[in-house]
Amino acid sequence: MQVKVIRGYRRSTRAAVLVTLLAGSVFAQAPDPIIGVWKANVAKSTYDPGPPSKSTTTKYEMIGDKIKVTTDSVQADGTTRHYESTCAYDGKDCPITGNSPYGDTVARTRVDARTIRSVNKKAGKVTATQTSVIAPDGKTRTLTTTGVNAAGQKVHNVTVYEKQ
Repeated sequence: MQVKVIRGYRRSTRAAVLVTLLAGSVFAQAPDPIIGVWKANVAKSTYDPGPPSKSTTTKYEMIGDKIKVTTDSVQADGTTRHYESTCAYDGKDCPITGNSPYGDTVARTRVDARTIRSVNKKAGKVTATQTSVIAPDGKTRTLTTTGVNAAGQKVHNVTVYEKQ
């Protein structure tokens, strides 16, 4: 009789350990804080060269193990831009579709839980590097862009986005 009790106890203990490990792994995988819709706050941002866009909205969503980024903007002259890409955070070039001002591919890497680095290229040549940092409260994101734009001008933009 004692043997049966010990075996039952061992099974229960193993099951409890397994449930605890599985629950721990689920809770350890916090959602990516960049996921969602972000709108640029032009008044809090700086653009060199200007002028800034009238509005920019960027949507981040998970598609399997990759992140899809869709950007829509209205430029100072009223023209619109729409471009998107779907990449993993693996540093490999992915195509950009639409009319991105920084090129035809992007490679993304995660620096830490709140920071993503994107390297944009046009015809294989680096045009811009963007570093996106999410504030600890998750409500704002600062995107620093350095490089050159489609007109060949040096760019140093710091765009502040607010989560919608």
